[in-house]
Amino acid sequence: MQRYDFELIASWIPERSRVLDLGCGDGVLLAGLAATHGVKGYGIEIDDANLLASVKNGINVVQSDIEEGLASFGDGAFDFVILSQTLQAMRDAERVLNEMLRVGREGIVTFPNFGYWRHRLDILQGHMPVSKTLPHDWWNTPNIHLCTVKDFESLCAKVGAEILDERVIHDGKTVRVLPNLRGSLGVFRFRRR
Repeated sequence: MQRYDFELIASWIPERSRVLDLGCGDGVLLAGLAATHGVKGYGIEIDDANLLASVKNGINVVQSDIEEGLASFGDGAFDFVILSQTLQAMRDAERVLNEMLRVGREGIVTFPNFGYWRHRLDILQGHMPVSKTLPHDWWNTPNIHLCTVKDFESLCAKVGAEILDERVIHDGKTVRVLPNLRGSLGVFRFRRR
């Protein structure tokens, strides 16, 4: 699957920024940012196979559980902290956002929008949605907390985050009309108020 959120994230990150990528997977995003923007940073990943893939991609990666906090990083240690398509797998999204805002000047979060019309239609037809952004069946999904664009806006308000940019996309295009209904992926850039 092409990661349209990566393109948008890259457009928001200035050259030579310090970046922390939470749940970095195989490290492709951070490796790309290092190659194109000269960023310096770390990835955090818990999965052994993804950890090895990140190392092979030249990423400084720490094996850790994001939900246990980011205590090994000081306040304001990074310009940007990224959580890309991982929020829905967090048990305590509020705590994770607070930690992102503690260690970074800005945060970037992307997530599958559960308010997308096809997801709503699947629910109306009596079953959990399966799509490009939600590729797992209900019984084997890592997703435990699905949210809509409006839900994430509310969480930002709760943790005292100012939304700097908000895009809802579908198949690589920004959805401007009824985004919470017509967009499958939310992409947010925010900072502490």
